[in-house]
Amino acid sequence: MYAVDPAVRAAWAELFGWVSHASGVPLTVIDHAAPAPLEELWRRGDLGLAFICGYPFASGGFPVQPVAAPVPASSLAAGRPFYASHLVVRAESPIDSLAGSFGKRLGWTVEHSQSGFNALRSHLLRHRREGERLYSESLGPLVTPRRVIEAVLADEIDIGPLDSYFHDLLLAHEPATAARLRIVETTEARPMPLLVAADSAEPAVVERLRDALLAMAEDAAAAPLLARLCLRGFAPVEREAYGILLDEAWEAQAAGYLMPG
Repeated sequence: MYAVDPAVRAAWAELFGWVSHASGVPLTVIDHAAPAPLEELWRRGDLGLAFICGYPFASGGFPVQPVAAPVPASSLAAGRPFYASHLVVRAESPIDSLAGSFGKRLGWTVEHSQSGFNALRSHLLRHRREGERLYSESLGPLVTPRRVIEAVLADEIDIGPLDSYFHDLLLAHEPATAARLRIVETTEARPMPLLVAADSAEPAVVERLRDALLAMAEDAAAAPLLARLCLRGFAPVEREAYGILLDEAWEAQAAGYLMPG
């Protein structure tokens, strides 16, 4: 989910290796890059650690149990396991406000995504009149944040949602790409995607994985790795905090706003 480039992918593999060593739980890193469906990963009975977006987690449709949630180092997170969606355009775009993007082309990722779909839809809901389209085209599923970036830069869409933590990683590891984008508006901060294990994982194993992740912030040896991943550390998962994602989705659906656009 957050393998922005090969260097960041390697850093995540290193982090999972660190957690495996610290917890004593053997973990094998597998390659499951897009376009491989994340839903397949979330259904694996041998899942030890994987990211799941907050919306499908809150919906309860997958056999997983929470382990821990990452805490971005950004000021937006303010020391919490929170993130948001940046609505981005090309740096040279004449669009200078969200209202200025109306009537143009909007992109979105996939319907089970919080940052790429539900946060976008909830943010736009306040601007929408019943039965009225805000955009001339609504293009998706683009599936990944990377594909949203590519679509914006290739002039396939005029504006799209970009996970703020993905943007943090982009700024750190691909500043030239980040410089080609401009943030027009940012949605409200909401609970981050979290790391989960299979429901069938033994409680003692999950507890060891959780303890290792929570201890990273206090381990000086882990500090450079967390810095490479733009993280402050990890936090316990508060299930009830994710309820707002369902509330916002239901509000949009009740208003008849099924698809951003």
